[in-house]
Amino acid sequence: MQKNILVVEDDPDIARLVQLHLRDAGYAVDQISNGDAALQHYRRRQPDLVILDLMLPGMSGLDLCRQMRKNTAYIPILMLTAKSTELDRVLGLEIGADDYITKPFSIQELVARVNAQFRRADASSKNTDTFNQPIHFKGLVIDPDKRTVCRNGDALQLTSKEFDLLLEFAKHPGRAYSRTQLLDKVWGYGHDGYEHTVNSHINRLRAKIEPDPAKPRYILTVWGLGYKFTDTISDV
Repeated sequence: MQKNILVVEDDPDIARLVQLHLRDAGYAVDQISNGDAALQHYRRRQPDLVILDLMLPGMSGLDLCRQMRKNTAYIPILMLTAKSTELDRVLGLEIGADDYITKPFSIQELVARVNAQFRRADASSKNTDTFNQPIHFKGLVIDPDKRTVCRNGDALQLTSKEFDLLLEFAKHPGRAYSRTQLLDKVWGYGHDGYEHTVNSHINRLRAKIEPDPAKPRYILTVWGLGYKFTDTISDV
């Protein structure tokens, strides 16, 4: 079944270019230039993926992302940002965007990112039955089916990618991952220069799940390589 993508972009030239190439790649595409109208469309049509510019007339891209993430259905969100707006990128990822790409961007890379998001979603749905039992570590419970995480009985608010990252770690305790491997496993691509995406997600994830983020007990640094999930505190 053809996937539907909502492109929220107010620059007509960029919007037309993105529409053209995504349609050539086999996707159905709707394009809206206003944040308020995009939210109405999102609630009415429920697209399969959203490409979201942060600088919009009406509701801002950050506010729109926040509103979209109130929906219980998981829909991947790919942000478009200017190179000078590092803070906006961080805020967008914390609010719940799955990935970002900076302007000016390669249209081939944008299409590759979209394809990667759909591959991740398809793989996740196929593997639901394989890892659907809650995973227990001392003080931490990860439920793959409900996509929830609790620490000492308290629910934690994780973004979609933070949850995916934690679940990948928890399914393979003790396994050491490089940043490139984590990009492949969690984001679905492994381009050089995007390792900082992994670092920023690790830092935010530690801040949410670790009793003391300065002395992590769950997500450990493997010096010279990357990260691993501890294999010494499992409840089972």
